[in-house]
Formats: sequence, structure tokens, C-alpha cells
Amino acid sequence: MILFLINIIKASVKVTQTKASLIKTFYVGIALTGLVGFSQLSMASGSHHAEQTEHTEIKGPNGGKLLSDEDFSVEVTIFESGIPPEMRIFAYQNETEIVPEKVELTVTLDRLGGVQDIIQFTPERNYLVGDKEVIEPHSFDVTIKAQFQGKSYHWHYDNHEGRAEISDRLIKLSAIETENITPQTLEFTDTLFGVISVPQNKKFQLHAPYPGLVEKINVNVGDKVVKGQRLATLHNTQTLQNYYLESPTNGEISGVFSNTGDRADENAILEIIDLSEVWVDLSAFPENIERLSKGQNVIVYDLHHHERVKTKIDYIAPQMTGGHIARARAVMKNPDGHWRPGMHIKADIEIENRPVDLAVKVNAIQSFRDMPVVFAKFGNTFEVRMVQLGESDGEYVEVLGGIAPGTEYVTGNSFLLKAEVLKDGASHDH
Repeated sequence: MILFLINIIKASVKVTQTKASLIKTFYVGIALTGLVGFSQLSMASGSHHAEQTEHTEIKGPNGGKLLSDEDFSVEVTIFESGIPPEMRIFAYQNETEIVPEKVELTVTLDRLGGVQDIIQFTPERNYLVGDKEVIEPHSFDVTIKAQFQGKSYHWHYDNHEGRAEISDRLIKLSAIETENITPQTLEFTDTLFGVISVPQNKKFQLHAPYPGLVEKINVNVGDKVVKGQRLATLHNTQTLQNYYLESPTNGEISGVFSNTGDRADENAILEIIDLSEVWVDLSAFPENIERLSKGQNVIVYDLHHHERVKTKIDYIAPQMTGGHIARARAVMKNPDGHWRPGMHIKADIEIENRPVDLAVKVNAIQSFRDMPVVFAKFGNTFEVRMVQLGESDGEYVEVLGGIAPGTEYVTGNSFLLKAEVLKDGASHDH
């Protein structure tokens, strides 16, 4: 066998270095390294069949996958430099290029989910070019059928990328979560910061209606009071009679400005605030104020995200402050007293709601070959889907293409699948 190969090399060296002889030398050199292994089956009813495996894979002169059956070979390439990916196939007989017009060829790509791409070919220059874009991912089972000089040829091989198969047990242990891709309504928001304040109509200062003396103060700062409760006893120095200051509302004593024996004059004696409602005073920059309007929904958070309340914008100041900040305001119920005056908060203003045909969760997006992808699930098999993305509201992102409606995709712990795919290799070699 070795002598036979040496004789082939000698014969090829004597031949003038034409393109055909270069191809011959290329084949023989690979054969000597033990990388060439043509899988041949005997002819049956004029039809030739060959199964190409990973162990017999070799490259052709154009860097593509080379498939051979007796003296006929095809080289499969995917060209994607500056144009959408297309399949180009070169044909050879006895290692010499064949004029592409002499070959009829069809390629079938079977993808996960039962999707099948059937590609027909026409001659172009020195190769056959497919009539369809080879969409990403380039992961499929390939079947090639060719006709040349009245004989039929057939090859089948796997070309998988970005794919991982995981058992039910590991899926459960990994806490992989999925959902189906569906239409969504994206909610676009602006985030503003602000502070809680006491509504002007919920702050009460109590004065003596007559000149006199303060006989007794019945409350202290911080005391809770109810409407009609006696807060202080006063003495009218003109009538020499005592009377009482009563609370005009339910609330809390926020200020005591007099003591027993003080004169009761025009100054306030007590202050009460009612915190059953509070104001949310928001600061908006010029780019924010253009998008604000009364009636917009607002979700208010404390800075620790312990509480959140949904309310509405009810006032936008007509003037900017000296710091070029506009003031906007919302009113918020405060039944448990969580929202205290002076507390700093942040608020998400719902600027726009926009329905989209398809959207995926933001945390489902991973990167594969520098492209955004999600992992589609087909039983126990997961495979990347290169997605074209639109706008995002922070929770969902619009999908403009790359995945079919209704596809089940991974929403939780998708990074584990990326690690699994990269562990198995993520080559994109055609």
C-alpha cells in the first residue's frame, strides 16, 4: 500500500503543475497523513451512496467539507463574506474540477423542530450556488443528492453547532426554566428620584382664638390624635373663662410651640399633620419633562425596595427651578405610615405602552459568536437561535426575527446552557 502511494506521488510530480495536478497532490498528501478515508458503497441499480462521518472528514481546496464516492467528489462551502450566507458547491472528477453545468444537485437541511430547507442549485462561475439563504444557526442534518453522467450520488452528515442535550434529571437539578415566545406589551418608563412630603392641605397649625394664657398642653410631639380630641386648655383673660383647643383631624402632633403659663397670642400653639396621604415630589430634567403628562401611571419605591405603590401624576409645575429641574407630583395613600416625610424615593413613570408581535425576557439573552441568542428547547435538546432584537422595556425585549412564534425557550439559568455548548466546542467551520 505504501509503495502504491509513493508511485502516485511520483506520477503527480512529473505532471505539469496545472490546477488539476495541484488538487491531486493535495489529495495524496492528505492520504499519507492518514486523514483521507473515502466511505464507498457498491453501486446498486446505478446509484451510489456514501456516509460521511467525523472520522473521515477532510477539507477540499476551497476549505469546504469534501465528500467523495469513487471518482466523483463534491466540496460543500458556505460563503458569507459581505452577503447573506449561501451554499456554494464545487464538483470534481478524478480530483479535477467539473464544469458546474454538468452536475444537478439538491441539498436538504433538516433542523430541530421539524423545519426543512430544500436548496436547489444553479451554475455560477466554477461552482454551483444555492437559491436560499442558509440562515443561522448553521446547525442541521445535511442530505445531498447529485446527478452526474447518468449516475446518482447521495451523502448524509451532521453539521451541529450551538447545541446541547441534557437529561430530565439535570434539567431539574439545574433549575432551567422555559416559556413560549409570545406577543407582549412593552412598558417604557422613565425613572425619576424624589422625596416624600406632607400635603399642604394635611398640615394644621392651631392658634388661640382669643388672647389669654395657656393653662395646659395635653399632648407631646409624636402623639397620635383623633378628630375632636382635646389637645390644650386655654384661659380667656377677657371673659376669665377656660376653653379647649380640639384636633380638626386624625393625625399626629408634629409641633408643640407653647408650654403651660405661656401667653396665647397670634403664634401657633400646636401643629398636626395627617399622613394618611402623602405627596411624592419628583425632580425631572428637561429631557424627562417632555415625556411627562398628568394622569400617567407611576410606581413608587423606597430606596431599599421594601415597598412599592402604584399611583398617578397629578401635577407638573409650569416653571423650572434655578437648577433647571422641573417638579412633578403624585399623591399616594399611606395607611400604614411607611412613607415618611423627608424619605427619598425613586419612581418609574410609564411613558408608553407598545404591543409587539414577539418578545423574550431580557435575562434569557446570551452571547454566542458575538451574536445575541436565546436557547430554544426541543425535548431534551437545546439549541441557539440568533435573534434580531428591537426595543426593550427592561423586562422584555422585542424580537424582530431569528426564532419562530410559539417556540419554547429558556428563561432561567440559560448561562448554564452556554457553558455546556462552549465546553463541547462552538466552531463555525464550513
